[in-house]
Amino acid sequence: MRDIISIFGVNIDKLTLKDAEERVNSFLNSNKINTIYTPNTEIVMEARKDDSLKKILNSGGLVIPDGIGLIYASKIKKKALPERVTGFDLSMKILNMANDKGCSLFLVGGKPGIADMAVKNIKKQYPNINIVGSHHGYFKGTHLGYKEHEEETKVLNKIKESNPDIIFVGFGAPKSEKWIHENKDKLNCKVIIGNGGTIDILAGTVKRAPEVYQKLGLEWLYRLIKDPKRIKRQIALPLFMLIVLFSKDDVVQ
Repeated sequence: MRDIISIFGVNIDKLTLKDAEERVNSFLNSNKINTIYTPNTEIVMEARKDDSLKKILNSGGLVIPDGIGLIYASKIKKKALPERVTGFDLSMKILNMANDKGCSLFLVGGKPGIADMAVKNIKKQYPNINIVGSHHGYFKGTHLGYKEHEEETKVLNKIKESNPDIIFVGFGAPKSEKWIHENKDKLNCKVIIGNGGTIDILAGTVKRAPEVYQKLGLEWLYRLIKDPKRIKRQIALPLFMLIVLFSKDDVVQ
């Protein structure tokens, strides 16, 4: 029985990183496709206005609280999530598990060449992972509004033929979530996770925020400093907190 709380109608698993790791381990021992979504505050705000996105997130086998705003909201409303569980941190745990178990992995996402760079770095650090393929995210597919396009079909066939245990999908949210939901049943993996910029970080083209920012839950501020154009997206965080504080509705259940 999953222990969840609902924030703006999005069901979030109430667990620690260790709990999430154990859940993924059970997924890898299963014989079905298990989806993992990693919503942050911005995505929950988007799902508040987009019922289709909300339904996709709520269909996930594991939905972790990636945004610090979600942690604050849960504590304010006395339904505290135990800790922030980021998609990147869980992805690193998945790689460790895959290395221990000798699992196979496919990476899809990023600009041309990025996934290939990530593959090279993963092979160095996790030699027991069987990396069965990679593909960039710049093909015409569901994530870009081209449902069932021939380019997408080719990528899906490539992934299916490689028969991976795990698939990392790095199109960014909510593109990853929509692509996974639309195409998961066409694939034969055990775990498929939409993990944002993880592939870029693994490739070495993007640096994660320094640890001090991570501990304070200020990775969003670090990214904003590095890329001021993100300001429009980051407005979602203070708006989210204002709604949590002053809404008369039960925004957290």
